[in-house]
Amino acid sequence: MKTSLFFITFLFLNYSHSQIIGLQNFASGFTKPAEITNIGDDRLFVVEQGGIIKILNSNGTVNSSPFLNITGQVSTGGEQGLLGLAFHPNYASNGFFYTNHTNTAGNTVITRYSVDNANPNLANPSSGTILLTIAQPYANHNGGTLKFGPDGYLYIGMGDGGSGGDPENRAQNINELLGKMLRIDVNSGTPYGIPSSNPYVGVAGADEIWAIGLRNPWKFSFDKTLGNLWIADVGQNNVEEINVAPASQAGINYGWRCYEGNDAYNTVSCASQTTMKFPINTINHSSGACSVTGGHVYNGTAFPNFKGLYFFTDYCNPKIGMITSGGTVTYSQAFTGNNFSTFGEDKNGELYIASLNSGTIYKIIDTSLPVDTFDQTQFAIYPNPAHSEIIIQKSNKNYPVEVTLFDMEGKMLLKQKTENKKTNSIQMEHLSKGLYIVTVKNDQGQLLTYKLIFE
Repeated sequence: MKTSLFFITFLFLNYSHSQIIGLQNFASGFTKPAEITNIGDDRLFVVEQGGIIKILNSNGTVNSSPFLNITGQVSTGGEQGLLGLAFHPNYASNGFFYTNHTNTAGNTVITRYSVDNANPNLANPSSGTILLTIAQPYANHNGGTLKFGPDGYLYIGMGDGGSGGDPENRAQNINELLGKMLRIDVNSGTPYGIPSSNPYVGVAGADEIWAIGLRNPWKFSFDKTLGNLWIADVGQNNVEEINVAPASQAGINYGWRCYEGNDAYNTVSCASQTTMKFPINTINHSSGACSVTGGHVYNGTAFPNFKGLYFFTDYCNPKIGMITSGGTVTYSQAFTGNNFSTFGEDKNGELYIASLNSGTIYKIIDTSLPVDTFDQTQFAIYPNPAHSEIIIQKSNKNYPVEVTLFDMEGKMLLKQKTENKKTNSIQMEHLSKGLYIVTVKNDQGQLLTYKLIFE
């Protein structure tokens, strides 16, 4: 449930706004969350590494029955497990969704399932149809993410097969599916088709390949506004990397094992450096990083200061980074006690982040928004500074339904339901002077955050 806030200050270089990033405790009790996604309604689907997919509702509650449970089919040691989930673009009509897991032999399996015909909160576990099985020579570097691109094709991120240093040079081998970004057509062929624009169709190389030279892409995503493909690729010894390219650009070589980030790693028999695409940003392990976790470009509406920024983090260094379109990156202070494993978006493009070790899912918020700035979903809150009460005025689109007040240490001081009317008065005579955070839930379940000064 929504019980705490963390507040960290960001100052963006070459950016016209400053932000105070908040992580709002949205839900807890998950076991090793590895993916968060949505199907365009109020639900979030949370993938647990052990083989369970749970439904998280907009009020922070979790359905008692899992959406899907395939624990008996999944190997879960180390980096293995149920790692990815993608819903078909036409899920509303066909009910298809796709998973990426390592089976009990340790191999990657891409499977298509259907939703239960009678209950939209349950999958049909017997509907599983295996589309693709990829042998894994080692237990690590499985990739795991799969996403539908803006072209309607299914993209699958594959690690280099594991061990260390890509000993069999699989990432540069165009006849291997490991160390690649794959792209398949799930709407044609048996069990799938190959898009004709894939770079190795009709020539030497595996037809499924879209891009090569990846080590272990731990989360990739598409910018829903610009269509760019963002890939966070886990490094070997020294460097983590963030890559970005137009989603339409085929045949990219991202460089591994020839290069780790921008640095030469093992260039024996490598193609020219000029044929490779290098990262938009690299993170050195001297910063405390060890394993990058990719996120999303923010395309929501609640926090306009975030618009167009790409969010990412690291498993060992729990700071949240943001990259501008020009490549400038800034970091938060550390959200200590968390090993962040994945980001997610809701139907409105608002961002969430999961902690693998604590099983907590946080909503990412910007607490620097002035209280008199609001779009069609924002509310007016006045007076500010306040003395004994505040008035919450409905927005152009929504009514407020619940108000919660926190101090700057994240302690909840007040929670109050509101009435379905234009203005609501909240009495606050008991408060001490200081700065507070007010969250207001609207009648669509969206949570909006404001700063309040009390005198």
